[in-house]
Amino acid sequence: MRKVLLLVLVAVLMATGVTSAAKLPAEILEGAADVLMEMTQQPDSEQFQNMVRNAYGIAIFPSVVKAGLGIGGRYGEGVVLKRDRDTGEWYGPYFVEMVGVSYGLQIGVQSTALVLVVATEEGIKTLQEGRITLGGNISMAAGPVGRSAEAGTDIQLKASMYSYSISRGVFAGASLEGSSINNNESANKLYWGEELTPSQMLSKEAKGESIQVLLNTLASITE
Repeated sequence: MRKVLLLVLVAVLMATGVTSAAKLPAEILEGAADVLMEMTQQPDSEQFQNMVRNAYGIAIFPSVVKAGLGIGGRYGEGVVLKRDRDTGEWYGPYFVEMVGVSYGLQIGVQSTALVLVVATEEGIKTLQEGRITLGGNISMAAGPVGRSAEAGTDIQLKASMYSYSISRGVFAGASLEGSSINNNESANKLYWGEELTPSQMLSKEAKGESIQVLLNTLASITE
């Protein structure tokens, strides 16, 4: 099924003139730090930052390309980090891909930065299993923004994940139901130098020159 989704996405992206070369791990980490900083600088990001302070983990996608030509496709590369809520330490990285297909009348191309805040222990455990479907085997909702949750948001905060997006300078919660998050095996092997399971990667303390800027950005939110 995953191969079918990827073939559909490739066809859609080629038809709309979009190409997406695989990024190096260091590029994904750099992009993730930039996106996180941009989101925290938005005037209505107070709820977002509070969610990160209490998170079990975070998934950051610097650029998710959504293209449509009758059939719509979504693809992006990102990184997951696990957080120990008792010590505040971060673990990983675990590199992932987001894939999604939609149907109906649609045309055009849009690139959006996404951040998924993992709000429950169940959510991070599901990510460690290596493949999840948003709104399927993992509950999710658009993340609250501003000083209070807006209409249409899971106000009681019962979902496992909360999504945030920023596109063309607009910061808001995002709807991603049906998209899957999968192991980016090539990026993970390149970063770690060996084949590891998602659980193994997310049990390793996050450290090193290439991830330090991202860790510093996270520290500025959580400390």
